[in-house]
Amino acid sequence: MMGTEDTLRLTVSALMTRTGERQGDLAAALGQSQAQVSRKQAAKSHWSLEDVDLLAAHYQLHVLDLLAGPTHAVSVLHGAVPSLQAGTPTFPAPPAPRVQTPLTATEPTTTPDPAPPITQAPPQQQPASVPEVVTGPCVLCGQPAQHELDGFPQHLTAEECAAAVAAAGTPQAPARTPVSAPAPAAEEVPAPASPIAEPSVAPVAAADPAVPDTPAAAEPPAPTELAEPLASPAAPPKPPVPAPPTSPAAQEPAPARPLRPAPGYASTTLVEEITDTVHEVLAACSGDVDAARAELVKRAIPDVMKLLKKSRVGGRYEHSEFPPTDEILQKRSQKGADDVWEGRPKWRNRALFAAAKKGELIEVTALDMNAAYLSALKSWLPIGQLLEDTSGAHNPKRAGVHLITPADWDHPDLPNPLGNRMEPGELWVTESTLRLLLDCNRQGLTDAPAIHRSLVSGASEALLEKLRRALAESRKTALAQGDEVTIAYVKAMYSKFVSTIGESSANRELRRPDWMHIIRAKAFANLWMKAHKAHKAGLQVVEISGTDELHVVGDWRPVFPEGRDLNQVKEKTTYILGGKR
Repeated sequence: MMGTEDTLRLTVSALMTRTGERQGDLAAALGQSQAQVSRKQAAKSHWSLEDVDLLAAHYQLHVLDLLAGPTHAVSVLHGAVPSLQAGTPTFPAPPAPRVQTPLTATEPTTTPDPAPPITQAPPQQQPASVPEVVTGPCVLCGQPAQHELDGFPQHLTAEECAAAVAAAGTPQAPARTPVSAPAPAAEEVPAPASPIAEPSVAPVAAADPAVPDTPAAAEPPAPTELAEPLASPAAPPKPPVPAPPTSPAAQEPAPARPLRPAPGYASTTLVEEITDTVHEVLAACSGDVDAARAELVKRAIPDVMKLLKKSRVGGRYEHSEFPPTDEILQKRSQKGADDVWEGRPKWRNRALFAAAKKGELIEVTALDMNAAYLSALKSWLPIGQLLEDTSGAHNPKRAGVHLITPADWDHPDLPNPLGNRMEPGELWVTESTLRLLLDCNRQGLTDAPAIHRSLVSGASEALLEKLRRALAESRKTALAQGDEVTIAYVKAMYSKFVSTIGESSANRELRRPDWMHIIRAKAFANLWMKAHKAHKAGLQVVEISGTDELHVVGDWRPVFPEGRDLNQVKEKTTYILGGKR
């Protein structure tokens, strides 16, 4: 039995065929890339519930009609059947009187009140499309059809035409017929008896230079074209004369389903959304800054997840949101931890503290790193599910967690890149910590670690880059304007994003504990690199702790720019080591 998503894929294919769209057109309307649509249609990735809403809005269908199958969806699209949404039409149509649809002499008419042959139909009363449920030869393939569109019986999909032709065992008739000669749709239907046998009417109207030739909708036949065959069946059909359109739908078929413009991929669009959200909440709180700040912090998690999804539009990779979690990344208990070591630093310079105990007074400056987790969003993150690699070599194009044996650290005036871990032997570290250890090896500070086992996937350093830039730009603007509400909102978004993307019930949209560990370890690695930079510049490193504290002795301003931006540091406090803080 076909599943719901398989049915949706067939429906999307049928709607694209009937509207003449390509995957690129649909991708632009949905705000996605053509590659994403191709993967979803090829069953290599899934159509999400949000995608279903976007598809329904794009084709102006109700969601129930979209999920009811290709035949029903295409029928509703053309008005041949009513929508499954009770009491609400799928799309508005101008009121128009019903026009009798002529059939063969042996077939009963479906109109409620028979009328004498119509010799002239008022142009202003001719409908753009008269959907009738009839049995007649399809103007596309010549086989019996159950629907009539724009005055002509035809199948609703190419698959139906192919199935009808295969069942009849006859070659498919061409879709267009020369205007100068009547073309019978089937042998038992005489050519001049009915406009059903004149499939060339619709192409003629579309070929007129004044009317755009679009595959989305065929032009309705002019009133004079219907009147001539009815008034004199034996007379040869006259060349159709294009008539003025009778409704906006007939004049401009394309605007009936306007394409949604693809959202901008630049971080500017995300910045504007952050600004608009702050303004909306402030207005809802009547300008109460404290109430607005509390409301924005409360909604930080769903808001940052929305920004993440929008930042990934047009991206080259589709990351996995809920890959299977390896045992290494699973918590041992509800309040316990897993086996991954993030390298959190907690280090003090023993020589300086020993000198202070002997009575030496040392002036120390505590520096604060700005938005440490926001800077750490620029990390090498695995894209898909982590898979085991036992080669013992590090592939810079892959990322994950690694089981290593680190080398000895013989620098008492510098903190160990592994943090305050004292136990010897093997341990699991993240991609950020391993890259830091390998960099220390390249600089001659230590030997390379021995890699025993890795859980890795293809990786990118730019997965969160657009989101990071948007948050950084919003934060920078808010700092310049003294907008503490936006500053608190941005801080809540990036800090809660990092803390909830693991095994947290507060975030149901993403479960990547490997990302959480890698980003945290990147913040610790960034702090270590600041300490190393200070040491190389001649400063004495006194202490590093947490994610953002660096204590140094000496003039630090020539080494680090001062300020509150991401690439700057700010002075937290100054104290005398050996005296009272």
